This record gives sequence, C-alpha cells and structure tokens, in this order.
Amino acid sequence: MAIVVHQFDSPDRFVAGTVGQPGERTFFLQAREGNRITSVVVEKQQVSVLAEHLERVLEEVHRRSSGQAAVPPPVDQAADNSPLDAPISEDFRVGTMTIAWDPSASKVVIELFSNVDVSEDAEVGEDDEPAVPQPEDEIDADEMIVVKISPAYARDFIARAQALVDAGRPVCPFCLQPIDADGHICPRANGYRRPLF
Repeated sequence: MAIVVHQFDSPDRFVAGTVGQPGERTFFLQAREGNRITSVVVEKQQVSVLAEHLERVLEEVHRRSSGQAAVPPPVDQAADNSPLDAPISEDFRVGTMTIAWDPSASKVVIELFSNVDVSEDAEVGEDDEPAVPQPEDEIDADEMIVVKISPAYARDFIARAQALVDAGRPVCPFCLQPIDADGHICPRANGYRRPLF
C-alpha cells in the first residue's frame, strides 16, 4: 500500500497546540506552508519527548561542529504563542516519531508516522514471545508528515512545547498524578494526609 506523505520543506509555521481545557485537552502538532495545513494528534508525553529530543539533537550538532554550526542558544519564551490555525482537523494520530539532522540543508528533519493498529496475527518468536522489530525493518504506516525546520525555529518549537506541557493541571507532590479542579484523592496517602506538625 502506498504511504501518503505530507512534506513541509520550508514551513511557514510548525507548532504544538491544544484544544480543550486542562484535563480534557487534545494535543496537536500542526504544520502550515502557504494555504496547506496538516494537523496531527499526539499525546502530551509525545510533545514532551519531541521537545526533549530536539534539544538533544541541537546540543549534539553544536558539540560535534565545535560551535561552528548556527545553533542558537535555548530561548525562555516562544516567539509564536498564537493559537492553532483553523480549521483544526485530525489528519491522523501519531505513533512513531523520528528526528534527524540534515547537514546539507542545516535543518532538523522531523518525521511523524501514523499510528498503526497491531493485528492479533503479529509475528511470534520462540517461546510465544512477540518478535522484536529489527532496526532495518520499515515503519508500517499509512500516512506520515515530514517537516524540516531551522535550528532557530526548533528552539522556538521547544520553548512553546515545554510551556504547553507545563500549562496542564498541577501535579500532586506525593503521587505525581494530575490534580483536578474539583480536588484530588491521593492514592499514595490512601486519600489521607497526616498533619505536618
């Protein structure tokens, strides 16, 4: 089956954003080039991991080039804080993500593959254990998005993604689960908190 590729070599915009209130948010990654918009659904953790790994790639490029590569320092606040572009429609749900550095273009390449349902007839190895995919195996997906961004734009994406993830519900210091607006019963404290003094 042919894979549908949404290619963005010089996007006007590539951002992470949400729709909904904290606790009920849907996370999107959205790329826009001219009038063409592609929006894909991701998990909150995927946004966090993508930002973290983009940071690692940029630091590694800077280190390997001995400071010669045009990698700007981290930014505290994103320049683009605008909401997602409308219409916001899910093109697909992201499963696998890859990040690479293209030295010829001096850009970060982000590939997002659609989530593929694992069939019950999946390969089984010895001892009825699921077979472990090998690195040379191709990723089985119906759709993918390929976005190429500059190091400066990647830094801006990282700042926005981190702010987006941090803007969620506060986390309980005991059990590390999100605290809802109407309260939280901490399973670690069995719903009870001893007096501090």
